Amino acid sequence: MWNRKKGEENRGERPLGGDKIKLFLCYLLQHKKTVLFLAIMTVIFKVYFEIYQLPWQSVAYALCLGGFIGIVFFLRDYSHFYKKHMRLYQLEKEITVSMEYLPKYKGVLEEDYQKLLEILWKEKKKKTGEMTAKYKNLLEYYTMWVHQIKTPISAMHLLLQEQDTDQSRELREELHRIEEYVEMVLCYLRLNADTTDYVFKEYGLDSLVKQEVRKYAASFIRKKISLDYKESDCLVLTDEKWLSFVIGQILSNALKYTRKGTVAIWTEEPKILCIQDNGIGIAPEDLPRIFEKGFTGYNGRNDKKSTGIGLFLCKRILDRLGHGITIESRPGHGTLVKIDLETIRLEVE
Repeated sequence: MWNRKKGEENRGERPLGGDKIKLFLCYLLQHKKTVLFLAIMTVIFKVYFEIYQLPWQSVAYALCLGGFIGIVFFLRDYSHFYKKHMRLYQLEKEITVSMEYLPKYKGVLEEDYQKLLEILWKEKKKKTGEMTAKYKNLLEYYTMWVHQIKTPISAMHLLLQEQDTDQSRELREELHRIEEYVEMVLCYLRLNADTTDYVFKEYGLDSLVKQEVRKYAASFIRKKISLDYKESDCLVLTDEKWLSFVIGQILSNALKYTRKGTVAIWTEEPKILCIQDNGIGIAPEDLPRIFEKGFTGYNGRNDKKSTGIGLFLCKRILDRLGHGITIESRPGHGTLVKIDLETIRLEVE
């Protein structure tokens, strides 16, 4: 039932649309004054007949007729109440609600409430439009910024290729890390956009993985980390650009937290891409929260360079693509990432 405290409703106990018993009790509570009035009038009539010793037979017919008419009016009124409630209940579950679909008001108070709702609805539309425009401008700015920043990055790559020293190789690796952060900014903004640029096709998983491994070849060599890669002829239905970003992030983390050793990549049945390193691992208490935005955990606090965005973006992207991801890890024994590339059935272009 609805409990009120200082004029506010306890929404946690609001009757659900399908709970007819609670809804009926709510209706009776809403009309408690009418029910109380009828009960008092019944008692008055009974006392009156007892005092004057009037015969019940003389008014029995009138009472039965009045009761029948009362039940008809009651059922009709409850039917309207139930239909209105169900209509509002259905509107609650819609993403957007338009004022034109609200049930017609009945009475002055309901009209006042609907006028207030209309004011709030117009204000919400105005604010939503303003926020959409701001977000669009922000996305356009950062998209332009990403393309502009790539020009000096490419120029620096060309300059550093002219010399092959330890310092130039280290600088090239730092430049590659800057490119990662730039792409991460654009990916973060695009994920929150109303429209997406997903293109689902069947791709060979090997080509996607090798493409990302080549990007990190210099890091493998500089850190003297070996790669154990087992090829497969697996075809996956996915979006090339977004899945490549995820694979790149996983490889980047594996290299970042592995000082020496091996990064192994293989595929399990039916279509599970496994990437394992023997780095520092993840603390058990951090594992449940690794996909939270901004969460860096124990390793991030020690490293001081972790943003806590990489795995968050990976999880969001894979959810959008219909893929899954799980991570197993033990401190000092490395981390195993499994990407489940089985997807729902989609039309292939």
